[in-house]
Amino acid sequence: MSTIALLGAGGMLGHALQASLAGPDLVIAKRSDVDITDSQSVADFLPTEGFVINAAAYTQVDQAESDPESAYAVNGDAVRIIAEVAKKKNSRLIHVSTDYVFDGVGSQPYAEEAPCHPASVYGKSKRAGEEHVLELLPDSGSVVRTAWLYGEHGTSFPRTILKLGASQDTLDVVDDQVGQPTWAHDVAQMIAALVSQGAPAGIVHATNSGQTTWWGFAQRLFELAGWDPARITPVSSQKFIRPAPRPAWSVLGHANWARLGMNTPRHWRDALDEAWDQELSPFAQEINSAR
Repeated sequence: MSTIALLGAGGMLGHALQASLAGPDLVIAKRSDVDITDSQSVADFLPTEGFVINAAAYTQVDQAESDPESAYAVNGDAVRIIAEVAKKKNSRLIHVSTDYVFDGVGSQPYAEEAPCHPASVYGKSKRAGEEHVLELLPDSGSVVRTAWLYGEHGTSFPRTILKLGASQDTLDVVDDQVGQPTWAHDVAQMIAALVSQGAPAGIVHATNSGQTTWWGFAQRLFELAGWDPARITPVSSQKFIRPAPRPAWSVLGHANWARLGMNTPRHWRDALDEAWDQELSPFAQEINSAR
């Protein structure tokens, strides 16, 4: 088995990937282990004729608007370095990207090959990274886009909603942004499946299927917690003005999974139900016991 090198192992998806790819062939690097902006540091870590998974990213969406240099350094320039080193070492690269590469004004699921028109600095920097992978590694580079990610580690929408729901009588939640709640465990499983297939080049969308709004997502979380969903009021995004624009439409299509002969991602509700049993229910119980 070829070595699998995971960059960004300390993040939410990185933790899930460690579980899905666990084995003697997996080597991991957290932010402090490898400087992805330095070619020598990257070269010292990446394997020869193996697989590289880049889950490292600058994810401060709002801060990127006032600090584009940092966003581009990590999401653009560093990805170019990783792709260049992977090419020299004859390794295949799987690079994790985002729905923010689209402008969010659609009404149909974005196809993998749909034109990208990012509206934020964060989205533009992530698109720059995608372009480096696709241009430098046309036959050995994969771009995996995900969105609305939640998981066991780090900050996520479900954990925030459960904390607020346990401490406040009512909540205002945005109902004019549509997307696909996506469990990090499922994304990690999709990436593991790509590795088992030799990491075919191109773009895939690694989101759970179906669609809802943040309000609909929050309502389902309240239902699972045994709380009254009527406590949540749907509001416009205009109530929460932020420096970076958020896509109003973040529904991604999954056609390329079928073309690869692989299963289409399961529905977000099915994934959330399992995530509730494994990760979120214990978290909710811990919150309630602390009250």
